[in-house]
Amino acid sequence: MIRIALLGCGRIGAVHADTIAALEGASLAVAYDPIAGAAAAVSARHGVATADNAASAISEADAVLIATSTDTHADLIEESVRAGKAVFCEKPIDLDLARVRQCGHNIAGMGVPVQVGFNRRFDASHRALRDAVAAGDIGTLYQVVITSRDPSPPPEDYVMRSGGLFRDMTIHDFDLARFVLGDEPVEVLAVGDASVDPGLADRAGDIDTAMVILRTADGRQCHINNCRKAAYGYDQRVEAHGANGMLISGNQRPTALEKHTGDATGIADPYQAFFIERYKASFAAELASFVSAVRSGGTPEVGFADGERALVLAECAIRSMAEKRTVRVDEFA
Repeated sequence: MIRIALLGCGRIGAVHADTIAALEGASLAVAYDPIAGAAAAVSARHGVATADNAASAISEADAVLIATSTDTHADLIEESVRAGKAVFCEKPIDLDLARVRQCGHNIAGMGVPVQVGFNRRFDASHRALRDAVAAGDIGTLYQVVITSRDPSPPPEDYVMRSGGLFRDMTIHDFDLARFVLGDEPVEVLAVGDASVDPGLADRAGDIDTAMVILRTADGRQCHINNCRKAAYGYDQRVEAHGANGMLISGNQRPTALEKHTGDATGIADPYQAFFIERYKASFAAELASFVSAVRSGGTPEVGFADGERALVLAECAIRSMAEKRTVRVDEFA
């Protein structure tokens, strides 16, 4: 039984706590959050102790799940690894690429597994699409299209500390693109605007609508389109186009019921509300994968390097948009 310390008991931390409680081979050992009430709520729900500080929580467990604010991730990874505790860390590792690389250098060679929380790789439909691409079901892969649109913008205080759309939202899609393409992009071209909230650029220096093109060395292309608002709900689709056909991982609904009447046809349930509902099963699958790696002494499927590479693509997109040009990934080597 792998005993896990939860650091960070906000929205995603609470989701992870529930997931751990239902996970075979793991248990929640202790909870910590700088906001005492948040930790107390998780502890009460799951009948575990509340730690006074992160160091105490780390010392009481076999593994650590980091779901605190992004600016603490790298420090807590280093502290946990020095203590010999396996780490699962929510994305991103840090908003600053130099700090991510310093963290990677500091933990290198310690032999402690670190997994980054790119849960969309573990969505059953997205994974089935990737597996079919890898198996050659559509022949030579030409293009991947990833659509990711939120139902509504996040609160502005979140936007102000998020690191911007590319580091906060698109970073999931950068990882998913690498996963499906099966190769590393070498070029990035990005455009973006504050289309949903035109004042966002002035108030927060951010955008809410973007399109990104990735290209691999052998010419495979990936198009990512993001928007912070979709009037019809949480839009999550992946399409792969190859020499012999196309694969689609589509949106999901609470039920598959369709209503056809004299007034309208094809009426269906709205898409699942947001990421907690849409990706609930993937959160369980990624933690099951982490626990399996820890128990077997294996290497996590989504490691520290994956977190760094996704952030590199985000930095390329930021530079591309600012300088209005295609950016080579090796500019950030």
